[in-house]
Amino acid sequence: MYGFEALTFNIHGGYLEAIVRGHRAGLLTAADYNNLCQCETLDDIKMHLSATEYGPYLQNEPSPLHTTTIVEKCTLKLVDDYKHMLCQATEPLSTFLEYITYGHMIDNVVLIVTGTLHERDVQELLEKCHPLGMFDSIATLAVAQNMRELYRLVLVDTPLAPYFSECITSEDLDDMNIEIMRNTLYKAYLEDFYKFCQKLGGATAEIMSDLLAFEADRRAVNITINSIGTELTRDDRRKLYSNFGLLYPYGHEELAVCEDIDQVRSAMEKYPPYHSIFAKLSYGESQMLDKAFYEEEVKRLCLAFEQQFHYAVFFAYMRLREQEIRNLMWISECVAQNQKSRVHDSVVFTF
Repeated sequence: MYGFEALTFNIHGGYLEAIVRGHRAGLLTAADYNNLCQCETLDDIKMHLSATEYGPYLQNEPSPLHTTTIVEKCTLKLVDDYKHMLCQATEPLSTFLEYITYGHMIDNVVLIVTGTLHERDVQELLEKCHPLGMFDSIATLAVAQNMRELYRLVLVDTPLAPYFSECITSEDLDDMNIEIMRNTLYKAYLEDFYKFCQKLGGATAEIMSDLLAFEADRRAVNITINSIGTELTRDDRRKLYSNFGLLYPYGHEELAVCEDIDQVRSAMEKYPPYHSIFAKLSYGESQMLDKAFYEEEVKRLCLAFEQQFHYAVFFAYMRLREQEIRNLMWISECVAQNQKSRVHDSVVFTF
């Protein structure tokens, strides 16, 4: 019942909520980012990060450093935090935390299937997979020739199995089919996660509904922009949109018929929260759209910490930490490639 979480929440969730709020205090600040942006080498970045929570993960790394090493070690910090919280969690929080990793599982499946299609080495692909999205039979994905085999041989025993019901066809896998599979899986995953949060009720349902609706709307916009000029029909495009969110259902009808970025823009500007995002872009421009969406997402994730006695703080912390790793990757790449003039282009400040 909404408003009564305070009576019972701390019995099982109090310790972990305190832990996650402590982790949140360790996120990099604007001052940290300003210092990182002035670094001249990757060793300077390592030296600055040694004073943060990433310090212990990077301290034994020899010079010369590589961007991949920094990203790998920072991701390891995220994984350790997640595993600690999962070990301590009881139902329904443990299920909630598992839901957070399903998106990474989908990305890993797509990465391996696409890599195999282009005859890449499976071991090399496994090293590129996100550690939060690993499962036992992931290496055997490489043997599948079509969706039906992919499901029957590998995915039937994973948490993604229920999401595959809409994807199972006998068509051979190609780049187009794989992208459709990714978006169909994400649609099923987001809808399932949304229903689970609604079932939990209270502040968790209220805050997670907003965060997941934003994610669904962002995916709808990205699907539309990426499918402009491809053979994907309007009906196929509409099937990939999630059945919830601020754009559902009338915004989806408009997006399904968009033929260029300016039509997408005029459809989105009817919705006040998205009007401000598109107002930052000049007409015909879509390169900075990702950054504008990330900035809006970070704003919403930070607001999740303003309320107590709910699970959305765990989701928000994981997403903010992932954004931080994206920022560090961008800064490291700019420094490594001597492109310091572009260092601020893709950095999204969290706090």
